[in-house]
Amino acid sequence: MADTRLDIARAIDDAPIGGLQFRVFLLCAFVAMLDGFDTQSIAFVTPVIAEDWGVDGKSFGPIFSAGLAGLMLGQLIFSMLSDRFGRRRVIILSTLCFGALTLATAAAQSWWMLLGLRFLAGFGLGGAIPNIMAITAEFAPRRIRATMVALVFGGFPLGAVLGGYLSMHLIAAFGWHSVFIAGGLAPLALVPVLIAALPESPRFLLRAGAGHEAALSRVMRAIVPAAAQPGCTFFADEPAATRASLASLFSDRRAGPTAMLWIAFFMSLLVIYFLMSWLPLIIKDRGLSLDTGIAAAMALNLGGALGGVVLGWLIDRYSPYPVLIGAFLSGALSIVAIGLSGVAMTPLIVSVFVAGVFSVGTQTGLSAFTTGQYPTALRSTGIGAALAVGRIGSIVGPMAGGALLAAGYPIDRIFFAVAVPPLCAALVLAAHGALSRRAALAPVAI
Repeated sequence: MADTRLDIARAIDDAPIGGLQFRVFLLCAFVAMLDGFDTQSIAFVTPVIAEDWGVDGKSFGPIFSAGLAGLMLGQLIFSMLSDRFGRRRVIILSTLCFGALTLATAAAQSWWMLLGLRFLAGFGLGGAIPNIMAITAEFAPRRIRATMVALVFGGFPLGAVLGGYLSMHLIAAFGWHSVFIAGGLAPLALVPVLIAALPESPRFLLRAGAGHEAALSRVMRAIVPAAAQPGCTFFADEPAATRASLASLFSDRRAGPTAMLWIAFFMSLLVIYFLMSWLPLIIKDRGLSLDTGIAAAMALNLGGALGGVVLGWLIDRYSPYPVLIGAFLSGALSIVAIGLSGVAMTPLIVSVFVAGVFSVGTQTGLSAFTTGQYPTALRSTGIGAALAVGRIGSIVGPMAGGALLAAGYPIDRIFFAVAVPPLCAALVLAAHGALSRRAALAPVAI
């Protein structure tokens, strides 16, 4: 029988989604959920720790930012390692890292110790997200790629929602330490499952070359029956492999689009982490209960989980630019509505939920869009770098929020200011679309 050559990208695009792909998507969603739980956990326990230690809750801004600084470094470093050594190894390593360090955070006994442990845990947390997005994009057919990336990444806000619900009960029953114990043990328990059940990306295996032929054949046979034919070989119709580096993101006419994506990520994550970090404390300071503050954080993340999936579905079916630009503009309006809602419970929760749809959800859609902007050799680096630059915004957001609150600015004015970054992100994406059309650039065929 003559040898059969299969284009990996086309074979995956044409095949129905099978059991192996569902397994990958489910495992990545679990990692995202645990990442979301552990990232958000500090906001749930801050009011309780502040009361327990007798310190001002507004002094926790640097602790929020330290965790996010760790996230930024983890996303940048782990994403480049993934493009060189594989998605699977880095996902397992980062899950082990953030699980162990979140568990260690339960032993924190001082402000400085808590700051250091949150930074280290953030490093592991940052390594997971760009790599689960990359491996999901590489196992998903093009027709539903953005939807699948959004569904998997939707585990992040969903994990924060479940974390909020569990935190209310854990704190009441066992104290704030129990939130970090639960948040550490769960990812540690998932690590052996990932080792046993998570396959490597077929696109990475092909690019890795010699020594990976058997693993590539096993993965492709599980996706495409034709791959089981004797003599079947694989190739990918992609640009020549480029060594993963930050400089490579600015080569081959990528400089302008890359810079614009970075600005959009910066603006988006600034808003999200301001809301995630300060909502429980702002609501408590308005005279409402801590449970109300946690419920608002849950509403924000639940809206984000729903919004991300819907926006991913729309991106797969229509041009991503009007979808994302419209979502950012809607997010700005919903943030203003939070500031104007006062202490009325129903308008507050509804406004926060809608803000989640169009802020957290739009970030998910933006991330799904970005997976198609880079070839396999740069995909994880491209996503990780955009998220890492965005993390600068996520550091600035909580710190600026703490400074404004400490200075006594009215809450409604603070939320008016927070509505400006999504407007900027909408303008930048409009420019990105115009540049892509003018330069005849389209998402790289993957």
